[in-house]
Amino acid sequence: MDRSSAGISGQYKRSNNSYNQPNGHAPSSRHGRYRLATVRQWDNPSRTAPGRNEFYQSSGTRSSQHLQCRSVNSAQDFNALIKQGIMDDLLSKSNRFGHRYDGRNHGQYASSIKKYTSAAKRPLNRTEQSQLMRLLQNFTATRSWNWRSLTTTLHSFTSAGVFTPHKPMDERVKLTQANLLSTLFDSIIFKCNQKPEASDIDALGITNLLWAMAKLVDNGQMQKLELNEAVAALLPHVNAQEANFKPQEIVNRLWAMAKLADNGQEQRLELNETVAALLPHINAQKDQFNAQGITNLLWAMAKLTDNGHERTPELKEAVAALLPCVNVQKANFKPQGIANLLWAMAKLVDSGQERTAELKEAVTVLLPHVNVQKDQFVPQAIANLLWAMAKLVDNRQERVPEINKAVAVLLPHVNVQKDQFNARDIANLLWAMAKLVNNGQERTPGLKEAVAVMLPRVNAQKDQFIPQHIANLLWAMAKLVENGLEWTPDFNEAVVALLPHVNAQKDQFIPQHIANLLWAIAKLVDKGLERTTGLNEAVAVLVSQVNAQKADFKPQEITNLLWALAKLVDSGLEKTPELKDAMAALLPHVNAQKDQFIPQHIANLLWAMAKLVGNKYEQTPVFNETVAALSTCVIVQKANFIPQEIANLLWAMAKLVDNRQEHSPGLNEAVVALLPCVIVQKANFNPQEIVNLLWAMAKLVNNGQKQAPRLNEAVVGLLHLVNAQKDQFNAQGIANLLWATAKLGELIELNLSTSTFESLVYRISENLPFSQEEISMSLWGVMVCCARLYLDSNANKNNVFEKHMDDLLIRLENTSPDNEEDQFIMSMATSWFGRAAPVVRHYQTTISKTQADFHDQLQSSIPSLKIEKEKSLNSLPPVDLLLPDHNIVIEVQGPYHYVGGDFKTRNGSTLLKIALLQKAGFEVIEIPANQLLNNDLMKPYIDQIKIRIGIPPEGHDSVSLKRAWTDAAYVTAEEHLAEQTNPAKRKKTSCQ
Repeated sequence: MDRSSAGISGQYKRSNNSYNQPNGHAPSSRHGRYRLATVRQWDNPSRTAPGRNEFYQSSGTRSSQHLQCRSVNSAQDFNALIKQGIMDDLLSKSNRFGHRYDGRNHGQYASSIKKYTSAAKRPLNRTEQSQLMRLLQNFTATRSWNWRSLTTTLHSFTSAGVFTPHKPMDERVKLTQANLLSTLFDSIIFKCNQKPEASDIDALGITNLLWAMAKLVDNGQMQKLELNEAVAALLPHVNAQEANFKPQEIVNRLWAMAKLADNGQEQRLELNETVAALLPHINAQKDQFNAQGITNLLWAMAKLTDNGHERTPELKEAVAALLPCVNVQKANFKPQGIANLLWAMAKLVDSGQERTAELKEAVTVLLPHVNVQKDQFVPQAIANLLWAMAKLVDNRQERVPEINKAVAVLLPHVNVQKDQFNARDIANLLWAMAKLVNNGQERTPGLKEAVAVMLPRVNAQKDQFIPQHIANLLWAMAKLVENGLEWTPDFNEAVVALLPHVNAQKDQFIPQHIANLLWAIAKLVDKGLERTTGLNEAVAVLVSQVNAQKADFKPQEITNLLWALAKLVDSGLEKTPELKDAMAALLPHVNAQKDQFIPQHIANLLWAMAKLVGNKYEQTPVFNETVAALSTCVIVQKANFIPQEIANLLWAMAKLVDNRQEHSPGLNEAVVALLPCVIVQKANFNPQEIVNLLWAMAKLVNNGQKQAPRLNEAVVGLLHLVNAQKDQFNAQGIANLLWATAKLGELIELNLSTSTFESLVYRISENLPFSQEEISMSLWGVMVCCARLYLDSNANKNNVFEKHMDDLLIRLENTSPDNEEDQFIMSMATSWFGRAAPVVRHYQTTISKTQADFHDQLQSSIPSLKIEKEKSLNSLPPVDLLLPDHNIVIEVQGPYHYVGGDFKTRNGSTLLKIALLQKAGFEVIEIPANQLLNNDLMKPYIDQIKIRIGIPPEGHDSVSLKRAWTDAAYVTAEEHLAEQTNPAKRKKTSCQ
């Protein structure tokens, strides 16, 4: 996340060793291997850039009167350092001593430049650098220079900002920088490759060279090839000198290693070996490190682990040794040190560091110092502090009150210093605030103001963001909006400003960025971001990168990608061949990595797949295999799902089944495994989750899900929550609850069903913004409730429900629906009130074999009986058989007329149809299809029908035949047939 540095600002001890006075005559002007390089343009370094260290210097006499830098301080004129006579004197010395010239005077001059910047407490500005470069065009290092001169020159110039790439960069300056660096690197490599006995390499010089090279890399110098060669030549000498390391040198070397690793240094093996050699010295000398040394060491180890360095036992021991030192020296840390320490500890935890008591204590003792020194933190420190606290909280560091206080005191400083944050700081700040909010940080006015002042800065610095920043910024904005921050014009402008940069930098995004970007875009679209051409292009280029990098995505990233693609498709994104290819490419990786998905991933993946099939994504064999694999994961991890995940899982499974996903044993078992979790955690479900759960259960039983042992218990528990939270449901929630309660029919006891409707229907008249679909669903649900009451002779009739039904019918008619489903519901409602149907619907009819066989048997038994098949009455769905001369309807009820296909518990659709037919004056005979499997089973029903139409069966008087029929009916059809002969015993009803 963070790309900041923790500098070296401690003082080096100065050496009193003087140079040997060179002798000789023959001049040598050997130049280094100059390669023209394009230097990337960077901003001026911060006032808090990693330190410009004091370097050892010679006490020897300076021979030139032009070298007016014996005691440079901020009051002296910079012009005194850039007189042509100084360079003439240096060239004279070099020429006079030739190949025996050791570079001593050049090193002294470089030190004088550094002393000037140290006194001024800033590096050279762009103007000063340009003036100096005119003088340095002939400042050339040669292989004759000794080690001290080389290291002094490179370190001093680097520390003074001589090589800093300012913006804009003059070509002459760039050329001089490149030439000077080339000659220095050539001489350093030559010196490092000499035989040990001919070398004058010392430990302090190695340390300062490593620092300078790390700083050059960090500042964006592009002479990577020469710099890499110089690092490679130097590293073997680091290990050779390890016994001589002093505490400050250990600190500086490890800091340099971390910086080199952070900037992509190629010699990873050598770097690792050097780090390994340094780590034991930390433990051995832990009591000798000062506050700044502790800070830089922990920062360096955090950076190394962040860049892939293995968390070896030695590294763990070094971290463990330093953490108590934080507590001991807590009063000595300066603002930058506090920021870097907290950043380092957050990074270490993020990379797997155990949250030990020492680590928690170190965090706890530092946080009050944030409050005390709040006015001294510069923008970069503020950004790093907020990032660190967000990371610690995100990695389950206990949310101590000190963290809340520290966040609260820092947020106003974001507003005060808003114009000083650079691109990296802006990205880190918004990421941190999003993380804090996502982990429960209160959305205080201070936080809202901080976000508000940062958003315009995104637009202002849009050209400065690297791929990681772009990914983190869009992720952060999506998270902030998801967690309730208002979608303002500034949000919209910031997002729109970043989207073209996704396209421009598409080849630089790593898998994590691609996943986060698509997730963010999907979330922002879901929250109201307009789907512009720029957004579509950004999605298209990211989808192409999914295909290109498909093998590199981790479980979390696969989850985010599939969720995002499903969400975008659900929001209307065109299902292009590339999009389909991306989804197809990801599914095999779900199967391959199934054991690595945590509960949240499993829930999101199944949700995504349900959304995809809901949007007509083809259910390929691989798709079905993935669903099966994830269903198994649900069963294995059932105890680990939180309420939101349980709700999403059951919703997803219901959606998959509703879209003809094979009702596999694995899916059934996953549903059964989750039901006890619903019961155990019922008190923790929020209104939206309650709605999704009841909708899902209704859909599952409507599609043939067997009545699991605890399904009834789960439904009853959730309905009690509906009554308790009745005022918290929105229009969509109310519509879905009415629909689901009605759909479950006789599964829900009548009194509970009625009380649920009473809790919800009054909200319909509160002018909630119901959509046409929600009005239609609500109307259907209320009709089923009325049907249940109508069919139960013992129930108290509730005219209030009919009043709500009438109001909903009027509202639906006013929307002039043009889809068949809504028109069908309107027709049923008008039929209920005895009015003419507004639309005559034409139904497609099918006759089942059971229905046909029963018709034939009945007609054979009563040849004179007039029987009509699949007759539509009052614009209602066709009845199976109609005896028009007797106003009798015969309904052969298959498994889908019942809840869970049990041939006993009728669903809402069945109950509503029966009630509407009875209100229209028809007697309804219901015969479960499983009772008509052969002629012997059919006979008692045919005898009943004969009795109903007044035809005594042969050989019996009507009274004895009726008794015989009743006995036979009870034997054959058990309780159900008893209900037909005694309507008072009929069960109660529900839904669509």
